[in-house]
This record gives sequence, structure tokens and C-alpha cells, in this order.
Amino acid sequence: MFALPPAELAVHPLEGEGRHELFLMCDDINATVEALTIEGAVFSEPISNEGWGLLTSMTLPGGVELGLYEPRHPTALA
Repeated sequence: MFALPPAELAVHPLEGEGRHELFLMCDDINATVEALTIEGAVFSEPISNEGWGLLTSMTLPGGVELGLYEPRHPTALA
């Protein structure tokens, strides 16, 4: 179990097969990617601007992808 700061949850409908994705949110994606890379994280996607936020993805042990993004939209924490 982990103690966590306040968080947000978003649910978006999808066509076709059900799936789920988990994204971590950060205030500064460039600084976060740099810090995590120093600690050995491997990022599988370059940072891209999706309009709603800046997005990248890291590969966890076992090959699972975990998204990381810096929001460009109002958040519940703002």
C-alpha cells in the first residue's frame, strides 16, 4: 500500500473491446522524465503534445506500458 496525494479519475467510453489504461500525472513532464531516466526508467515513446496534455510512456518490468502526462486542461486539483 502507498500513501498518495490527491488524485483524479477519468472514465472515457471506447468503441470495441474493453480495455483500461493507467496514467500518472505530473506538473513538469520534462523534469520528471529526466529524473526517472536517471533512476533507470526506460521511456518507450517520445513526449508528444496531444492537445489535452503532454504524453509519454515508460516500460515497466515485465513489458507493461505506463503512461505519464502533464495536463493542459483544468484539473480537479487546480
